[in-house]
Amino acid sequence: MHRVRSKVVLAGTRSNEVTVGLLMPFAIQFGLKSWSLPVPSTVALALVAVLYLHGWFRFRRASPGVIQLWRAAAFLCGLFLVWIAVGSPLAELDEELLSVHMVQHLLLMTLASPSILLGAPAMVFLYAFPPTFRRGRLRPFLGSPAVQRLRRVITAPLFCWLVATAVLIGWHFPAAYKLGLESHSWHVIEHGSFLVAGLLFWWPVIPPWPSIVSHARWSVVLYLFLATLPCDALSAFLTFCGRVVYTSYLDTPRYFSISPLQDQEFAGTLMWICVTFAYLIPAVFLTARLLSTPRAENGACIQGQTWPE
Repeated sequence: MHRVRSKVVLAGTRSNEVTVGLLMPFAIQFGLKSWSLPVPSTVALALVAVLYLHGWFRFRRASPGVIQLWRAAAFLCGLFLVWIAVGSPLAELDEELLSVHMVQHLLLMTLASPSILLGAPAMVFLYAFPPTFRRGRLRPFLGSPAVQRLRRVITAPLFCWLVATAVLIGWHFPAAYKLGLESHSWHVIEHGSFLVAGLLFWWPVIPPWPSIVSHARWSVVLYLFLATLPCDALSAFLTFCGRVVYTSYLDTPRYFSISPLQDQEFAGTLMWICVTFAYLIPAVFLTARLLSTPRAENGACIQGQTWPE
């Protein structure tokens, strides 16, 4: 249920005497008191986790030692990060602080999405279905020319980059941002689009296992560098524009000893730092890996598609 923005206002004379150390527990207390477990999203994430584990154990029994335990841990960690972003007490402050809203977006796009892909969900979820259904229904459908053409389009690095950039920039236009704050339905769509865009963005970096990778792995390093540009532009604008971009925050109660403009500057700085490291670390890792492998392996990497029987 969409929350009605709290009308609690700190007394003006007292607010000047309260330090950040006192206000932070007050904000945390507010978040915990106003928080109630979001049953639909929690149940949905729990069902996804159960389905994944069912497929993982069946895969493990069918092919012992092929899929590692750390993949299941990564997938479950990704789901937990999604829940933190949209279902935990943290979500209770996203209408009061832009920086909290930014944390949610960073969790969905830069942490939860790659963790989910590291869990090899494509193959694991196939094993969650009965063998007769996989062979008779899923395998012919997923192997059809139309689906394969669609797969090549939506997993192309250019398409993934454009979708992630469009979602990131589009939702940060003031009109779209205000719509997400005022409408619960659009708020859900906003968070869902950030998660989907994050999964698409990280797809060329972490190809679903097993998969067919037709682009040169060196291009992924450039891909990650280019991805920082729209993020840097947005974060720099929020940090240095000198005015409150999202005026809805001007009317919210202040639980921290920072103004809406300071909150916005902090959100921009947070995005700048987190995105830089989130993209820099895999770029450095991939570069080191490519430099340590023979030249022939640094070109297009082709892996055969393995269908479960």
